[in-house]
Amino acid sequence: MRTFADIATQLEGQAIELPSWAFGNSGTRFKVFGSPGTARTVQEKVADAATVHRFTGLAPTVALHIPWDLVDDYEALRRHAEDLGVRLGTINSNTFQDDDYKLGALTHTDRKIRQKAIDHHFECLDVMAQTGSRDLKIWLAEGSNYPGQADLRGRQDRLAESLATIYERVGDDQRLVLEYKFFEPAFYHTDVPDWGTSYAQVSALGERAVVCLDTGHHAPGTNIEFVVMQLLRLGKLGSFDFNSRFYADDDLIVGAADPFQLFRILFEVIRGGGYGPANPDGTSEVAFMLDQCHNIEEKIPGQIRSVLNVQEMTARALLVDREALTMAQEAGDVLGAHEVFMDAFSTDVRADLAAWREERGLPAHPVKAYAASGHQAELETSRVGGTQMSWT
Repeated sequence: MRTFADIATQLEGQAIELPSWAFGNSGTRFKVFGSPGTARTVQEKVADAATVHRFTGLAPTVALHIPWDLVDDYEALRRHAEDLGVRLGTINSNTFQDDDYKLGALTHTDRKIRQKAIDHHFECLDVMAQTGSRDLKIWLAEGSNYPGQADLRGRQDRLAESLATIYERVGDDQRLVLEYKFFEPAFYHTDVPDWGTSYAQVSALGERAVVCLDTGHHAPGTNIEFVVMQLLRLGKLGSFDFNSRFYADDDLIVGAADPFQLFRILFEVIRGGGYGPANPDGTSEVAFMLDQCHNIEEKIPGQIRSVLNVQEMTARALLVDREALTMAQEAGDVLGAHEVFMDAFSTDVRADLAAWREERGLPAHPVKAYAASGHQAELETSRVGGTQMSWT
């Protein structure tokens, strides 16, 4: 059995990107709920993300969503982030809140509408040039609700053509990241419903096109760690959107519903070489990001809790005695292999992580430290007036 001392250095530099939209008001499909102290501008969203990083040391970048985070001067926003100790990260496009896209965007039968959607992605690439972002992430709310409504193959052909047009503009140091989702808002078929479809589309584009895996975007019972393994094996796992689900795309705090699943996923990430910096600038080929909506809990503490959950399950996954596991697997020792795996998962690393944080000048218990800091009360007092930002 490995000890925490054996894996402590491997926790250094772990980075989990925060989504700007997690700091705005959010809710269900029926209502968006407001809460005191919610960010009113993208600058305040970035400041909230920086607060999470200050308390945890785990969140050095914040992802933006266009047009939710539109500003006149992205270089100024970049400097604002850097002054707060964080950087701007992934740029997420949006082709699901425009009337023209009711029946599709990159897959639409009307070439003019497809071009409008393509032009939006060109704008996102222009934003990336100003923010220094590496990844353009595309999620498409496209598909159909009824059999016969749409030409399924024709939509795939148009999607491939649209993505290829966008990919031509992707820089040598940038990536196109295609996310998939099992269903919603299209219920009969979704144009990019699974990892296989995303993989097929990005493989046709080139090496700078990869897949984003959202942990809430699968059919019930899907073995997500198998998908992780396969995409890593194929060299096409680009990023994660970490969240948790009970039924569908719940976007709850990661690890809340099934921490063992998160452990299994992270084990496969480590096993497949997807964990740790792999680039000269310290970034990893597989980016960790949260994609969560804090509807009833406070925004900043919710994100703090989330990144700590990822850190804890990463530590447990690193504890797996890989040599002993391999020996048991090759010997056909079913119970022995399972025991090695479960020993690591069952190890309580919370006290070790608390001491590890204190050694690095961080609060031992970030959630408690934030609650005691009075920062939330300050936000609720100072952020009065204006329009609180929302994802709708």
